[in-house]
Amino acid sequence: MTYAFFSDTAEKILRELTRSEQTAVEMARRFIEEDPDSDQARSLPDADPRSTSWGIDLLPEQTGGRGITVVYRFNADLDAALILWIIAGP
Repeated sequence: MTYAFFSDTAEKILRELTRSEQTAVEMARRFIEEDPDSDQARSLPDADPRSTSWGIDLLPEQTGGRGITVVYRFNADLDAALILWIIAGP
């Protein structure tokens, strides 16, 4: 199992979300731990050759509020993912 952690910035954003949005992001974090390079995540450009960057889009129906994108970087050697950003729509 991969470990997924929140960056300081992501933790701050997480606290500003509604309860249902927080729950959806937590479910995304658990999904990242189970399958960090899943087909459900979209690959993002990454300058570091030792890691890959991904985004998971959560629709308003999933969050009970706004659309949210969870952006994270995965390092297979460390078997860990760092959630860098939580981007919430209007």
